[in-house]
Amino acid sequence: MFKKILPLNSILFLRFLGLFLVLPLIALYAQSLEGSTPLLIGIVIGGYALTQALFQVPFGTLSDKFGRKWLIIFGLALFLVGSVISYIATDIYTLIFGRLLQGAGAVGSVISATITDLVEEERRAKAMAIVGGSIAMAFALAMVLGSTVGAYYGVDTLFLVTSILALLSILIAFKIPQSAKIEFIYQKGEESRSIFKDRTILYLLFSSLLQKGIMSIIFMLIPILLVSSGEWSREELWQLYTPAMVLGLLSMGPAVIFGEKRNDPKKIFMLSSTLFIVTSILISIGSLTAVTSALFIFFVAFNLIEPLIQSMVSKLVKVSEKGRALGYTNSFAYFGTFIGGTGAGLFLQVGEISTLGYILTALSIFWLVWTISIENPVKKDTLYMALSETLETQLRTEKYQFIDEWYINRTEKLIVVKFDSEEYLKEDIEEILKEWSSK
Repeated sequence: MFKKILPLNSILFLRFLGLFLVLPLIALYAQSLEGSTPLLIGIVIGGYALTQALFQVPFGTLSDKFGRKWLIIFGLALFLVGSVISYIATDIYTLIFGRLLQGAGAVGSVISATITDLVEEERRAKAMAIVGGSIAMAFALAMVLGSTVGAYYGVDTLFLVTSILALLSILIAFKIPQSAKIEFIYQKGEESRSIFKDRTILYLLFSSLLQKGIMSIIFMLIPILLVSSGEWSREELWQLYTPAMVLGLLSMGPAVIFGEKRNDPKKIFMLSSTLFIVTSILISIGSLTAVTSALFIFFVAFNLIEPLIQSMVSKLVKVSEKGRALGYTNSFAYFGTFIGGTGAGLFLQVGEISTLGYILTALSIFWLVWTISIENPVKKDTLYMALSETLETQLRTEKYQFIDEWYINRTEKLIVVKFDSEEYLKEDIEEILKEWSSK
């Protein structure tokens, strides 16, 4: 499994390392540029997420129809051009344009869909956790490098580093293995099913929006609060970010165990939304101790659900919808990032940080209440049967009650059958399918 996802994992690591490098200091850097205002600073922080949000679904949908690899390369090329423009920017508006172009390379959903193409469903949570861990490592490394390199050599140098990382990602993208050739099998009327009719998916989409929105606000407020306190300089912020990120990374393990293996993600989401409430209250208090504590609690809250959202979405939709569904998931996440950064910047032009903390608290309470109302998803299992003409004919003949979905993997010569593992035993279904194969 690890070998299959290594190129994709490497691309995500380098891409997010480039994006995260500027986070610790970009708010302070944008303040120094010509034409800077709180609103424009917020757009610099979250602007790339707007174009990410707009292009996630088109990229994901096109990848379902035309394949993943070349769309990934094209998206990375856009990210490279945007990074170069951000590097040469000397005013706030050029920087905003570069950040918007960085975001136009919206390959997140395509990479996620490619991983789900290459990894069996029962191992997908582990694959997503590995990817999530790599992103978290990129984040931790970016906090150290971004804070130190940016402080001593300038944030513009960080955009140069990001350009180099983007170029390396494009070279690695040529090593991505081709996804399996899948033949989708539809029952009558199922081709046009709307994913927004699924209550759990809708909750996951808005959870992604709220999670990333709060992240964007946190990374606007905390650096400013810490530096303005006089106790921390921009060169020293990595000393806080790194241990906070390590703590968040460690929280991913229990999240995967309870959320995926024990099929009880509701408890993880309840814990995460509760911790977001605590984070927001501490931001409202505004003291140095409160803000420092908020930073550590935020990273745990964020990383608890980070490996769960996309994995859960990919399991709740049909295989033919993965690219589109993950496109929506990433779009909601990036809309959250944009709204969080831009909204915080706009609000700070007319309001106080403490009031923004109260608004975050209210949103987090709403999130917790919504979480309490949802149910854990039905646990499904997957059978992989050798491709057989008799089995294929039998499955095509009529819709069987115990089968939720089935499709043919022509590349690996497999028939893949998904079923409700809480209602049916795997051994019983396997015996029936073997009987059909031998006819």
